[in-house]
Amino acid sequence: MTGFICIDKPENMTSFTAANLVKRITGSKKAGHTGTLDPMATGVLTVALSGATRFIELIPDHEKSYTARILLGVTTDTLDITGTVTGRFPVSVTPCEVKEAALSFYGEQLQTPPMYSAVSKDGVRLYDLARQGKEIEREKRKINITEIRAYDFSDNEFSLDVTCSAGTYIRSLADDIGKKLGCGAVLKSLRRTKANGFSTDDCITIEKLREICENGELGNYVMPVSRVLSQYKEVHVTAAQAVRFKNGGELFLDRIGNPKGDGFFRVFSPENEFLGIGEKNVETGCLAVKRVLQGE
Repeated sequence: MTGFICIDKPENMTSFTAANLVKRITGSKKAGHTGTLDPMATGVLTVALSGATRFIELIPDHEKSYTARILLGVTTDTLDITGTVTGRFPVSVTPCEVKEAALSFYGEQLQTPPMYSAVSKDGVRLYDLARQGKEIEREKRKINITEIRAYDFSDNEFSLDVTCSAGTYIRSLADDIGKKLGCGAVLKSLRRTKANGFSTDDCITIEKLREICENGELGNYVMPVSRVLSQYKEVHVTAAQAVRFKNGGELFLDRIGNPKGDGFFRVFSPENEFLGIGEKNVETGCLAVKRVLQGE
């Protein structure tokens, strides 16, 4: 089975472990995930099966949405509740002040990735350095928060709904809000509700996956690669051109109708079979092969 399936990742499981579990349950030769979730986080995890793994890097960047629970008055080395406590502080802020602090992070800004993250510095993962007790200067990254709302205040805690660009760390956002309020804050729980153009409504649990595989219904839940890449325009080729494309041969643009636009295109056969992704090159006048779909 080649395609993508959306899993509602359970708590206390790494994204890598979840993808491997999906691989074993479905009997796929390969599986890979997009957009890593921390072990403590739950929610949308898009998993590629078999030949679809070759297209992971081509999935267009989408905004991601999260619902978080944040605890005030505490700081940790990991910026979430799973870390070692580094400070405790009195909390004397009002819900209105928390709302204003959260709203101040709306829009484009620079964010420093946490030490406990998969970001690499000189070929070394930051979390490996953090586990050695080292903290180094990190380059800030541009992010964009398009929606943010603080609500449900109780016992020095509040909930936070965030829609943001890919690469945004909600743990860092929680820490920044705590600094802004002067009392510190950590991420207590996190659920990703949207990613890769899909929401939790598109997801199934690991338990449900086992059930549908036992019943032979996996095909009803696996999304074709062409659907996940639907933001790219499509081009249809002749039978001879389809054979050439599948064998890695570029196609002359004037022989496939000079498709409008730049960048990547989804390539389909005369029978509407998805063949793969081609990249338009105006200088050479060709559509070069970027990825060919290979069922495995």
